[in-house]
Amino acid sequence: MEEQLNDSIGNLTDKLGGWLNIIITNLPNILLAALVFALAYFLAQKLNELIMKILKSKIRQVSVRTLIANVSSVVVVSLGIFLALSILNLDKALTSILAGAGVAGLAVGLALQGTIANTFSGIFLAVQDIMNVGDFIQTNGYTGVVDTITLRYIKLKESDNNLVIIPNTMVVENPFKNFGLTTEVLVSIECGVGYESDLRNVKKIAIEEIERVFPQGSREIEFHYLEFGDSSINFQIRFWVDATKTLTVLESKSEAIMALKERFDKENINIPYPVRTLIAENSFTKNSVENSLV
Repeated sequence: MEEQLNDSIGNLTDKLGGWLNIIITNLPNILLAALVFALAYFLAQKLNELIMKILKSKIRQVSVRTLIANVSSVVVVSLGIFLALSILNLDKALTSILAGAGVAGLAVGLALQGTIANTFSGIFLAVQDIMNVGDFIQTNGYTGVVDTITLRYIKLKESDNNLVIIPNTMVVENPFKNFGLTTEVLVSIECGVGYESDLRNVKKIAIEEIERVFPQGSREIEFHYLEFGDSSINFQIRFWVDATKTLTVLESKSEAIMALKERFDKENINIPYPVRTLIAENSFTKNSVENSLV
């Protein structure tokens, strides 16, 4: 028993001595590998700060900026680890790590397929700059102001103050209308004037009033008579307003209707009510007249 114990202690001593020799022999490589890893870590931190500073003026979403900066840092640190292992002549360990990372990445990718798709969709929305917080959009049957954009979903605030959570993939894969991408909207109003009206004067007055309320600059106001109606001659007037929300369009249309009504009243231009003429024969009076003649 004592002999076996001595043999075990001797083997352990030999093993530790061998490891010590390996460490001493490879000490320069170990120091160099540690230096490479430390340098990679330092560069990753600086790269993270630099990318955050560069993307601050290009991508508004903090979550997207942070993700891109962190991914860049991880790539630099990973390269540092691989270089350090190569310096230590651990090529087999490096190969095993890469193989394990590939299998693990495949498993994670299958498990988080929906989350990854939403993440890349969020990055796409941020990089393309086709949607930003505060934009008024219409997508997937919902209309409202974009309240939040994350890597997984967008939060939409509707006009009734309800919040709608929509996954990024649904926004990217389906058509959506962003009213914030255009700053000019064409507003259309239809109206009618009486048959006794001077149509050329009506056109002139309507254009003057719209131009007074909504200056068009180099843009032109469109005015067209549409039809001879039952009790009026109907026309359409269209003009441009600076707007990024449908509410602004409704407000502009309301203001224009009030302005036209006030101006038409001042100029004695009639906007007629619908008129129907009914002709009915009075059979009682007719029979009375016939009887008196007999």
